[in-house]
Amino acid sequence: MTKESRRAALKKLSLSTLGLPLASASLTDLGEITNTLRQQPIGNAGFDKPVTAITLGAGSRGNVYGGYAEKYPNDLDIVGVAEPNAIRNERYTQKHKIENSNRFKTWEDVFKKPKFADAVIITTPDNLHYGPCMKALQMGYDVLLEKPIAPTEKECRDILAMVQKTGRIVAVCHVLRYAPYFIKLREMIRSGAVGELISIQHFEPIQHVHMSHSFVRGNWHNSKETTPIILAKSCHDLDILRWLIDKPSKNISAIGDLKWFRKENAPAGSTERCTDGCAVEANCPYSALKIYHQHREYTYVFDFPEDKSKHGDFILEQLQKTNYGRCVYRMDNDQPDHYVTSIQFENNITASFSMEAFTSYHGRRTRVMGSMGDIVGDMEKFVFTDFATRKSTTWDVKVDDVKNYEASGHGGGDWALASDWVKAVKAQDPKLLSSTIEASIESHLMGFAAEESRLNKRVVDIRI
Repeated sequence: MTKESRRAALKKLSLSTLGLPLASASLTDLGEITNTLRQQPIGNAGFDKPVTAITLGAGSRGNVYGGYAEKYPNDLDIVGVAEPNAIRNERYTQKHKIENSNRFKTWEDVFKKPKFADAVIITTPDNLHYGPCMKALQMGYDVLLEKPIAPTEKECRDILAMVQKTGRIVAVCHVLRYAPYFIKLREMIRSGAVGELISIQHFEPIQHVHMSHSFVRGNWHNSKETTPIILAKSCHDLDILRWLIDKPSKNISAIGDLKWFRKENAPAGSTERCTDGCAVEANCPYSALKIYHQHREYTYVFDFPEDKSKHGDFILEQLQKTNYGRCVYRMDNDQPDHYVTSIQFENNITASFSMEAFTSYHGRRTRVMGSMGDIVGDMEKFVFTDFATRKSTTWDVKVDDVKNYEASGHGGGDWALASDWVKAVKAQDPKLLSSTIEASIESHLMGFAAEESRLNKRVVDIRI
């Protein structure tokens, strides 16, 4: 970039080009880039009547978006539910005051009835995204589609083709695009503050217990039954790299495998279940008794009885009969526990992405490297260093007025997405979204190419 354009970008940042101190700069200093960090507030959109939606899948993610409807009932009204788990179906129905005629056991049952809402929220298991999405589009519903879009490249492309044919709106739940941390990072890059973008390093630490819960014992433990972990967990990250770089991806190389959570690594004296008198349970970091019963972590997967005094016994019962009580070394899991990719984008920009199970912490880490500066961040704050002045300044998401963000997960992105989606559906304007299927599908094509590369040990072109 020219000296003049860089000077203008830095002026927008209120960062001195004359060597003045930059330490501890406030949000206001960095907030002058383009002033588009959430132009519209979350919730209370002022509709004459709310967008109506049917939730397919009343589990964890279904309740995240259902929670938005509870908080902002004038924006979103959940009028139907499909959920085979009777307890979840009943609780979701009561929470949203859904008529009995709009309660269903399976997603197929919903579409046997004439269209009775504006939109459908698809939060079914990964392998049950394609069918309901295609049917919803055919019947004229707009869609909020939990990631991944679908388990195969063909199905992803089929959904895109159906969107283009029907003209309906499909928002993919790539919620990191709506988190203030990533919004600000993108604006820093686009402003020219770092000069020419050269490369990005991005790291997703899954955290060792989270890995054991979701991808060893949990719903995503087997890639053949769901989707590969690069899509199930990290299509968020491939998508955010594409969004930050803002250039098409060209090719990818990936390596990784399942190294630790294997039968041959089961300690001597271990048993099929942690509740079977395992000799090493007391010292095992993956003890189900410690995680779920003692520490009460990740217990959202259990449908607890209303009486809280019975929760402890209920957890023990679940550990004796579900996968959550099985030994992590004796599961039928196949998801890699470490995964490294190198990606080349247009304009000779490179990116590396690592997904690692064995960390003590959560939270994405990002390093942006440009010709005139760099940025180092951890999803809560980042430090920008100007090469010319050798001065650094910090942007902290907590400094901004983010009370709405704090109410939802993924750095506040969950409800920000929901807010933009209902506005897009109400206005019938997909431009109000940054994660339409047209924008989001490339991350999945990157993921499918990464798996092809990992399994065949070669660089793979990304077929956009």
